[in-house]
Amino acid sequence: MDDFSVLGTDPSLSAQKGAGESQGYDLTAEEKAWLADVYGKLTVKMRAETQRIGTMIPYSTGEDGKYHDLSKPGGLYFWTNGFWPGMLWQMYNATGEELYRQTAEGVEDRMKEILTGFEGLDHDIGFLFLPMSVANYRKTGNEAAKTRGLHAANLLAGRFNPVGKYIRAWNNAPWTGNEVSGWMIIDCIMNIPLLYWAAKECNDPRFQHIAIAHAKTAQKYIVRPDGSCNHILIFNSETGEFLNNPGGQGYGSGSSWSRGQSWAVYGFSLSYRHTGDESFLATAKQCAHYCISNLAVNGWLPLVDYRAPGEPVKYDSTAGMITAAGLLELSNHVGAYEKPLYVRAALNILRACEAKFCDWDPDHDSIVGGGTFFYHDPTGKDTHVPIIYGDYYFIEAIMKLMDKELFIW
Repeated sequence: MDDFSVLGTDPSLSAQKGAGESQGYDLTAEEKAWLADVYGKLTVKMRAETQRIGTMIPYSTGEDGKYHDLSKPGGLYFWTNGFWPGMLWQMYNATGEELYRQTAEGVEDRMKEILTGFEGLDHDIGFLFLPMSVANYRKTGNEAAKTRGLHAANLLAGRFNPVGKYIRAWNNAPWTGNEVSGWMIIDCIMNIPLLYWAAKECNDPRFQHIAIAHAKTAQKYIVRPDGSCNHILIFNSETGEFLNNPGGQGYGSGSSWSRGQSWAVYGFSLSYRHTGDESFLATAKQCAHYCISNLAVNGWLPLVDYRAPGEPVKYDSTAGMITAAGLLELSNHVGAYEKPLYVRAALNILRACEAKFCDWDPDHDSIVGGGTFFYHDPTGKDTHVPIIYGDYYFIEAIMKLMDKELFIW
């Protein structure tokens, strides 16, 4: 064993989960039957969808109910573009069907050019290259994909502010166009696994140090004592002084945007996996318990914000899918008597959302409807609609439960 083992769990060991090593979720016969039914429908749906849209890069369905290529402003740079290839790699890992590998590689061939840009890249480069190039490398050993992943990791590390100890979020605030060098957001806790991976691949702990520093800042300023989370933090980028926490994509400042909560559950669980730092595990549990409490009183259907007016009722299925996947990850880091809490909660979320939001017609694009991008949506076009990352995390959670997951984070 080399001295780099101090950086924590080797993620490559987890990459083989799904090749026969059970995570021990201890499902009931009825749960196994539901899971088998969903998996059967999933394979039919994904095969048809892949044959239909190929290397198109989808976000949501249009008014015609179909996916359209690069339908969001930003083109190839849009932050969700890694999730379609991520779905394809999960399906390839589970089924071995070459259709999925070839299509995923075709998408990556389109996307690789963004690494030559700058203005369109931000902290979400992890969401772009973990489910795409890193997934490719983990599954196939493709060296070109590895190089792209490492290039992306260096770009992410370059956004680190050493005074404030955070990774800068955007280049400009998406809704104002203002320069925002002092902003960090909870979402980045799910991007920093790119740095944990790069640290191991390069035998270079500086990536790990940046990831840990950012996660510690998120612990201190984003996560509140009750397990709820802020979305955005603003720092003085010259001094590192904390300035403010605006509302972001939730109802308002001090509210509890559900997708941000889901990033926290999953992201801190992953930081524990990669570092062994018990404080990250404690934070993941804290955020998980807050989510579980709120979901349990709402039929396991995720509201857009857990701390917002009761009317109008606004759901975000994507928050549920991410939370479920995160709870399953968390369940693998706790004792046998604690594990069922997180597994049962994940199953409750998946089953409630599958019953209410899923469209299994193979002639229709998308799987999970009911996604909402942000609480205050003046157009209504991003409220209660299918969103590609909802489908990705739904598939990932199902693959986790079936021991067929390709670990990519």
